[in-house]
Amino acid sequence: MKENQNHVQTSELREKVLSWYHQNKRDLPWRLGKDPYQIWISEIMLQQTQVTTVIPYYNKFIKRFPTVFSLSTAEVDEVLSLWSGLGYYSRARALHRAACKVVEEHNGVFPRDRMKLMELPGVGPYTAGAILAIAFDMPEAAVDGNVTRALSRIYGVRNDVTKTHAKKKIDSFAQSLMTGSTPGDFCQALMEFGSVVCRPRSPRCSKCAVNKFCDAFAKGDVEQLPHKPLKTAPKIIVGAAILLSRKQKFLAVKRPERGLLGGLWDLPGGEVRKDERPEAGLRRSLFESLGLVLGGSLEETGRIVHLFTHRKLILYLFRGEINSQRVRRRGFAAHRWVSLKTFLDLPHSSLTAKAFHSLNLKEIS
Repeated sequence: MKENQNHVQTSELREKVLSWYHQNKRDLPWRLGKDPYQIWISEIMLQQTQVTTVIPYYNKFIKRFPTVFSLSTAEVDEVLSLWSGLGYYSRARALHRAACKVVEEHNGVFPRDRMKLMELPGVGPYTAGAILAIAFDMPEAAVDGNVTRALSRIYGVRNDVTKTHAKKKIDSFAQSLMTGSTPGDFCQALMEFGSVVCRPRSPRCSKCAVNKFCDAFAKGDVEQLPHKPLKTAPKIIVGAAILLSRKQKFLAVKRPERGLLGGLWDLPGGEVRKDERPEAGLRRSLFESLGLVLGGSLEETGRIVHLFTHRKLILYLFRGEINSQRVRRRGFAAHRWVSLKTFLDLPHSSLTAKAFHSLNLKEIS
């Protein structure tokens, strides 16, 4: 073995991580069996989302869609509704497309082949490896952020782990550790170890079962690894949205399938230009996207701040009424005039939920 792998006894490292896992593993609902469908659902939900957040969503989702067949026959809106609040909604749309593909092309049986799994929408090398290892007990590595962090420290990988060369090193180390008994358990053990012990900040090095193997622990730079490029500051965007009523109904708009928060229902509004006040920007956006001209004054109810991956949105919120003008959509996929209860039941993002909360809908329900 090359690099710093010669100081690591692979079999002993593997044994200690597995032993730690069997004594400390968390009781998670997707660990109750080996169903590849349930493992796939959990892995998609866990992408960039914390375990504690995922658990209630997973339980509710599996209760409604217990098999890949039931998911494949669902309406996309219902899938999005159950996903509402998890974020990264393209995952839910890809999940539905993948379920249809598994049913149509594989008779509802998940393939035991990495390349065929990666043909499914939303399934990349990590998810494919996790399904093969955990569901089928195959010696296939699944390298996520937790595994990358742990192995970069243990093996002393001090290159930028977002670059191809370092990624290949980490992948190679991970794959070498998969050879042995119970690869499914070890796959989960390594991910769990990275999440619980080899944490990004304040790693539990003194209590780590494998610290004697760890190159970073020996050299005292654990928290400096893995090396990644510095994050750029998020771009700040200003927007405005309105709870717009007409004859005791409220206007809901559906975002296009492609793009940010695609396929979800939202309050009408849009981005505010640098030279505009929020109310002026809102009036312009409503005319440009819906053909609506708002007369009279609008009630500004406040603002909320919402963070996306690379953006920070400052959203000003308004209430207003309109007469019987006809909606002429340009930019939204659909619109509906609905009761507040129906609006709240439509699949919407956590951003929209935050806006609903800020608008204090109880006052007008």
